[in-house]
Amino acid sequence: MISTGSHPAWHPLFESLAYAAGYAVFRLLRARRGDVVSEPQRWTVLASAAVGALLGSRILGLAEQWPTLLAAARSGQLLHVLVSPGGKTIVGGLLGGWLAVEFAKRLSGIRSRTGDLFALPLCFGIAIGRIGCFLAGLADDTFGKPTSLPWAVDFGDSIGRHPTQLYEALFLAALAAVLSRSARWRWSEGTRFRVFLASYLAWRFAIDFLKPQPVAAGLNVIQWACLAGLASLAALHLRDRFTAPQEAYEPAAR
Repeated sequence: MISTGSHPAWHPLFESLAYAAGYAVFRLLRARRGDVVSEPQRWTVLASAAVGALLGSRILGLAEQWPTLLAAARSGQLLHVLVSPGGKTIVGGLLGGWLAVEFAKRLSGIRSRTGDLFALPLCFGIAIGRIGCFLAGLADDTFGKPTSLPWAVDFGDSIGRHPTQLYEALFLAALAAVLSRSARWRWSEGTRFRVFLASYLAWRFAIDFLKPQPVAAGLNVIQWACLAGLASLAALHLRDRFTAPQEAYEPAAR
């Protein structure tokens, strides 16, 4: 068993590094591939993504804490819980940002698919952020269930747990490697982001079985949200199969 303890002070640093790294990768990709929308449209997309991600992360994060919310409502402390700084989740941020961008694009008449440039930056950003979650330990509440595996981690309470934060960082590194090669394949516009989102949602659905979270009908709130997101992506894929095909990317020169 590996002993690390909990170091919550590292979490804000790695969260800042995650945003910085994600934005740096985004700028690099935009410089290489160009943008599919004009300057004003790009800022509309970015602003919508930021607002939607913030709201989605908070709403789903609070829903994830439904036992705490029920207890707070009974004790008259519900408002205190609602305004507390904790209670955010990456799945909610991704789904909220995605829905907000699609809504804003519909209002603005933007027909281009704009998500491809975000796929790799999100992989890098989330992976770096998860290292901060790992270092924060028990305070971050993203650790896994107790286990006797040789790589179990003791976060300071003498209990070996699955380091699910590191599992996720490794998964995202592998996903980034796959997506970075996708420029050689004839993927239609928008496919890269959909592959990223579907892969991450499927991963979170699976890995959350290793996390000690309250469940409803056998699944936790995050897993139900992942299923809803995957069902939506599947419906969009089927819709596109029966409508006019989008222009495909040409494979990169070898």
